[in-house]
Amino acid sequence: MARMTAARAAVEILKREGVRDAFGVPGAAINPFYAALKASGGIHHTLARHVEGASHMAEGYTRTRPGNIGVCIGTSGPAGTDMITGLYSATGDSIPILCITGQAPTAVLHKEDFQAVDIASIAAPVTKMAVTVLEAAQVPGVLQQAFHLMRSGRPGPVLIDLPVDVQLTEIEFDPETYEPLPVYRPAATRAQIEKALALLNASERPLIVAGGGIINADATELLVRFAELTAIPVVPTLMGWGAIPDDHELHAGMVGLQTSHRYGNATFLESDFVLGIGNRWANRHTGRIDVYTAGRTFVHVDIDPTQIGRIFAPDYGIASDAKAALGLFVEVAEELRRAGRLPDRSAWAAAAREKKARLKRRTHFDDIPIKPQRVYEEMNKAFGPETRYVTAIGLSQIAGAQMLHVYRPRHWINCGQAGPLGWTVPAALGVAKADPEASVVALSGDYDFQFMIEELAVGAQHRIPYVHVLVNNSYLGLIRQAQRAFDMDFQVRLEFENINSPELGVYGVDHVKVAEGLGCKAIRVTDPDDLAPAFEQAKKLAAEYRVPVVVEAILERVTNISMSTTNDISEVVEFEESA
Repeated sequence: MARMTAARAAVEILKREGVRDAFGVPGAAINPFYAALKASGGIHHTLARHVEGASHMAEGYTRTRPGNIGVCIGTSGPAGTDMITGLYSATGDSIPILCITGQAPTAVLHKEDFQAVDIASIAAPVTKMAVTVLEAAQVPGVLQQAFHLMRSGRPGPVLIDLPVDVQLTEIEFDPETYEPLPVYRPAATRAQIEKALALLNASERPLIVAGGGIINADATELLVRFAELTAIPVVPTLMGWGAIPDDHELHAGMVGLQTSHRYGNATFLESDFVLGIGNRWANRHTGRIDVYTAGRTFVHVDIDPTQIGRIFAPDYGIASDAKAALGLFVEVAEELRRAGRLPDRSAWAAAAREKKARLKRRTHFDDIPIKPQRVYEEMNKAFGPETRYVTAIGLSQIAGAQMLHVYRPRHWINCGQAGPLGWTVPAALGVAKADPEASVVALSGDYDFQFMIEELAVGAQHRIPYVHVLVNNSYLGLIRQAQRAFDMDFQVRLEFENINSPELGVYGVDHVKVAEGLGCKAIRVTDPDDLAPAFEQAKKLAAEYRVPVVVEAILERVTNISMSTTNDISEVVEFEESA
């Protein structure tokens, strides 16, 4: 039997579980693991500028390709606490990432040693497992269990905390015979699917709500096949966007209080049956539950049994992996079609298409300063269906979801549940690292961009190119809009006159100078007619210099974006005329 340090065994297991990349920041308490990483080879490490940034890079990396698991690494104490936000974001969006932290020696864990903190207890509420390994011989088994848990059931993150003495202890371990544990995913039965289809076939105006679980399960082709068999319109959630192409005739638009389409809400409010697959009825999607559920029958399919009935009680629930369920839905629907027992839904599907054609929001404005709607219009023209969009939170995300177009799964990569500011830059780097040949386009407001702006230097150092569209109104735009209900405009203004960049007026931070100072390229746009050439130039600069390229659009200071102020999807306020 081979003898090696527990740290070396951990690295060997990572490789045999399919890990090829990791993101992190070394430190004294994790240096033995880094020494093993260097000696073993086979895993490329990207040095982050902030440990929270490393955790978001891992998220973006995971979400880019089926089967990916992003790994983030940090030392003891504040490195682990910095990564809590990434673990929270990952658990909220069902994203498996592995966080490995160093820890003080086991003998002093109770003595308030330097940078010794009970990170496992802190991380427990936002992970599937968080453990400080106290016995070196347990390291292989704990890692094996970690990958099993991350992939089984509802995916999610794990934190493994390794005291420095545990990392350095030699153990018996044979990497050549190591095998990952089988993955467990619940699967629907034929009887369950037949009952669900019976309920569906009794309805007149059914919809499918396609959640992020369909993308996690790599089941989008089955979703589209089932929708086409039954001619049922599909409503993707924000996390499920891309599960069916935006230009598909059965794509009925998104529903909700903010990241929704007028036609999506209108079609949903006319429906009488909803089949939710791989979704969690998030509050920004549903709004008031009494409005959302009134007059509708619900069937809910989710991989996590505890999600069924969590928000409201469906008429029928099925605990199943989305791919397993959709495979049976297709099989049974094909049999019903051959038997002539599928209802004709053509009129209902046509009504949804008519709304989609009629109820579009206007995007073309020639105003200076630029209206944000025009930015998204030009983005749609400049960036094709192969583009992987990455964005976080704020009015930029909401307007982007209302006006951009997504045609493929894993091409809208967005933190849906946690929504931490600063997520976009590191997540985009993780996406671009996972798919180096991809067209990656990030979207930020000025505050999101400033939260973790230092991570741009990671892209410059490691030659990770992507285009970052920065919409700058020098405001906390979403909070300002929310403050309208309180009749105030308080502590949301970011403007000041920058003595070093007087040409900016009151827009304050000179993002072009900052981006260039971090080793990137940047372009500022003040005229909407210059957006298209700026996007083309950005693509060329990214390809030539292999660094992030920022396109900053100077927006009008105040824009109100369509959303509900009453938590009611039937009362979304439109601030602009229709297209």
